[in-house]
Amino acid sequence: MIKDIEHITGEAARSSALQSIWTFPAMVFAALIIAWGAESAQFLVSQAFALTMLALIQTLPEFAVEGFIAWNAGSNPTPANIGLMTANFTGALRLLVGLGWPLIYTTTVIFNLRKSGRLQVAEINLESEHSVELIGLLAGSIYAFVIVLKGFLSLFDTFFLLVLYGSYITLLLKLPPKGEEHISDLEMVPRYILTRKKAYRNFLIWACFIVGGVGIILVAGPFLESALGLSIVLGVPAFMLIQWLAPFLSEFPEKISAFYWAKSIVKAPMALMNMVSSGIAELTLLISIIPIIFCISLGQISGIPFDWAHRAEIMLTATQGILGFVLLSNMNFKWHEAAGLFILWFSQIFFQYEASQIVLPLIGNYDIGPRVWNILHAQVLERYTIVYWVWIIIQFLAILKAHRGLPVLSHFKIAWATRRK
Repeated sequence: MIKDIEHITGEAARSSALQSIWTFPAMVFAALIIAWGAESAQFLVSQAFALTMLALIQTLPEFAVEGFIAWNAGSNPTPANIGLMTANFTGALRLLVGLGWPLIYTTTVIFNLRKSGRLQVAEINLESEHSVELIGLLAGSIYAFVIVLKGFLSLFDTFFLLVLYGSYITLLLKLPPKGEEHISDLEMVPRYILTRKKAYRNFLIWACFIVGGVGIILVAGPFLESALGLSIVLGVPAFMLIQWLAPFLSEFPEKISAFYWAKSIVKAPMALMNMVSSGIAELTLLISIIPIIFCISLGQISGIPFDWAHRAEIMLTATQGILGFVLLSNMNFKWHEAAGLFILWFSQIFFQYEASQIVLPLIGNYDIGPRVWNILHAQVLERYTIVYWVWIIIQFLAILKAHRGLPVLSHFKIAWATRRK
């Protein structure tokens, strides 16, 4: 299925689409089970660490998709195949910030409106320990710029990114867990788990992670196949399958758990950090596996060269990550920030589609078609990168003026002071 992601057509697509009758409910149930485990685990370890483990399991389908595309690129290292590999992981990361974060805010607003009958949510406020995840997002985004400047991805990057993620995990392990006074705020299932005796409680938490994780792994393939088949039946263009739809579907598990928490104003920060944790995992671990798989498939140690269009993709993704950090650096997330992120993300798709329509008549000309696409596509990406940087500078200066510093750094000091020795 995955290896032919851009070639699924006709009867095969219709046959795959029928599987969605059972794959969608199965994926939702598996994601909810693992979300209950993470919600319970935050009272035994730090919430940030619990969300990180949750994000690792939930992003396994995306790792599988990216791994297969990287394998194909290694066996046939053409600019087009490397472009597919780049499009998939950059699309996955931009989806989390451009679509995921705004949907978290919107979900919180809608459910609060239904409960209270009036609009009360002005912003989602973060806690001090969430500053660690924001610093992790910043570090991963900055290193993506290093990759852009180098112009290639290598096993050295794999080593550095693994060290970076390992350091991040080590710090999260030192953060304290939630206090027991918050257990009464939980939903029925996690509250039931945490009120059991210690041995049974720990067994249930592990069972949630294992059963939910195994469920996601087993259902991921049929789920992706059925969803992609359904999208083709509905006429979704091929380029959207690779860059947007495939990552959206492979990231589906974390969206379920995040929206489950976003229903509550109290848990909305946890939902937002679920997305941030997934972004950190993809900026570090996901990118780190690409050179390994590429070199094994190629049969020799080699860097992965990026052309102008590939570097523009990574540059825009890294810039969006920096913007995400700056927007949350005052430890809250407001409606106009959510709206701005969504508008910029959605308009990218529109202009991508317009560029594809210009290139479509040239597809048969293998000398001209890809070149025209790379030029038009890279120009669109570079313009959006400029827009993001303008927003970053304006937001950064506004925060400095209001707070005389970045609140995230003050909160990071608080989190560091409360760490376990």
